[in-house]
Amino acid sequence: MSASDPMLLSQRIAQACLFLAGAIAVFGGTLQMYLGQPETTPRLDNVHRFMGGIYLMSGVVGLWAAATIRQHHTLIFLLALTVLLGGIGRVISISKVGLPEPSAVWLGYLVPELILPWIIIAAQIVTNRAISEAPN
Repeated sequence: MSASDPMLLSQRIAQACLFLAGAIAVFGGTLQMYLGQPETTPRLDNVHRFMGGIYLMSGVVGLWAAATIRQHHTLIFLLALTVLLGGIGRVISISKVGLPEPSAVWLGYLVPELILPWIIIAAQIVTNRAISEAPN
């Protein structure tokens, strides 16, 4: 596939999911950098803001990968797994210490973190197969 060929539907799907996940991470990471965790110990606030920076920049990488999706193959899988592991971390937290309030907000974060990665992975598998089967 050349850069002038129309983008595959599967690439568009992965791209849209990456844009969504990237935007959520940029917003969430920025918010966590700003808010921190002031109602706890300085150590936990420090870790919280550090992880907010990681979250923010993973969103930037996701947005960049979405914008340049034709150039990436393995990176798309790694980004999907990043989102999935974040969601799994939330599930572990909920199982250990409970669901934060308001619960609808936290479930609203969790559901896309557990669903979007599988859509991205499936779309990238379809894309990789189509690219490998296309005549050069």
